[in-house]
Amino acid sequence: MIIKPKIRGFVCITAHPDGCAKHVEEQIKHVRSNGPIKDGPKNVLIIGASTGYGLASRVAAAFGSGANTLGIFFERPPGNGKPASAGWYNSAAVEIAAAKEGLYAGSINGDAFSDELKTQAIELIKKEMGSVDLVVYSLASPRRTDPADGQTYRSTLKPIGQPFTANNLDTDRKTISPITIEPANEEEIHSTVKVMGGEDWERWMEQLEAAGCLAEGCHSVAYDYVGPEVTWPVYHNGTIGQAKKHLRETAERIDALLKIKRGAAFISVNKAVVTQASSAIPVVPLYISILFKVMKKAGLHEDCIQQIDRLFRTRMYDGSALVFDEEGRVRMDDWEMKPEIQEQVKALWPVVNTETIDEKTDFSGYQENFLKLFGFGLSGVDYEADVDPDLDIPSLKD
Repeated sequence: MIIKPKIRGFVCITAHPDGCAKHVEEQIKHVRSNGPIKDGPKNVLIIGASTGYGLASRVAAAFGSGANTLGIFFERPPGNGKPASAGWYNSAAVEIAAAKEGLYAGSINGDAFSDELKTQAIELIKKEMGSVDLVVYSLASPRRTDPADGQTYRSTLKPIGQPFTANNLDTDRKTISPITIEPANEEEIHSTVKVMGGEDWERWMEQLEAAGCLAEGCHSVAYDYVGPEVTWPVYHNGTIGQAKKHLRETAERIDALLKIKRGAAFISVNKAVVTQASSAIPVVPLYISILFKVMKKAGLHEDCIQQIDRLFRTRMYDGSALVFDEEGRVRMDDWEMKPEIQEQVKALWPVVNTETIDEKTDFSGYQENFLKLFGFGLSGVDYEADVDPDLDIPSLKD
C-alpha cells in the first residue's frame, strides 16, 4: 500500500515503516559520528522506549555504548491492511540494526503500569542480561490503571487556581489565536499525579531490586521539562507540574535505594522538542516554533538524539560527573535557557500572529519534525512506492 500522512489534531494516525527506519538510521548515524561512549552502560532497560527521548536513549545506549537493551512500550501493531503506529516501526528498526551489531535488543509491548508486565520484564532481564546497569524511565501516557487499587486515572493539561489565557498555535490550520483553559479541580490534579508522577517509576525500581535485577553501580534517570515562564501556568505550575514535582520527590527515594549499590537516580531536565507528548500541550507548539528559529540561528538547536547523546557523553559517562541545580536536577536544557536565547524568544512572543508566523517562527521546522516522528518527509524514502505495512518486531514475532 502507499502510505500518506493523515493528521488529526496533534496526532498523525498513519506511519511509514521505511520512513521510521530511516529516522532511526539517522539517529544511529549521529551517535556513531561522535565515536564510542567510554565506560557507558552495558545492559539497559528503557521504559517508554519507542519514541522521543526514550527511543533516543535506547539508540545512544546500543549504538554509542554497545549496550544490550530491553525496550518497554505500548504500540499498535499492523493489522487489517492498516499500518502500525510509529513506535512499532521504530522499535523494529532498532532491533534489526542491533542484531547486525551482535547486540541483544528485546521488546515487550503492553501496559508498563501493570505488575504482570513488570514480572515479564524481570524474567527476560534475568534470562538475557542477568541484571541492568541503567534504567531509563521515559513513559508518557494519558491514563494509568494503578495495580494497587485497580482504579484507572486520567491525566489533564490544565492550570491550577485560575484560568489561563495565552496565544496558541493551531498546527492544523496554521493560525494563532488566544486560548483559555479552565483550572483543574482537586480530583484532576490527583489523577494527573497518579499517571505522570513517580509512583510507577518507584514501583519498577522496587520490583527490579527485589528480584536482584539491579547491578552494582546501577543508575536510573527520568526525564522532565521546565521551560520558560510563558508556559508555566499550564505546565510547570499546572497539573503536569504537580506530577513532575512528585517525580522529583520520587527520584530522591530511588537515589537512596541505588546509593547502597554505589549508583544514583536523578531527573534530567531536557530541552523543548517536538514529540507526540509535547504536541498535545497548549501554548507549547507556538513556543517551540519560536525557540527553533532562535536556537537554529545561534547554532544551538538539538533534537532528542543530540540531547541524549550529550547527556550520556558529558554528564553520565566518559569520566564525567553529574552536575545538579539547586533542586537536584541535571539541566540538559542549559542551552535553551541561556538568557540571550530566552530574551529573543520573549521579544518575538508578542509580535507573532497568523500573518507573521512564517517570518517570526520556524513553523516549517516544527512541521518537519512532527512529520518525521511518523516516518514522513525523510530524504531517501520513496513515498510513492508500494510498501508492506505488516512489519514484525523480531523479538515479538510468534
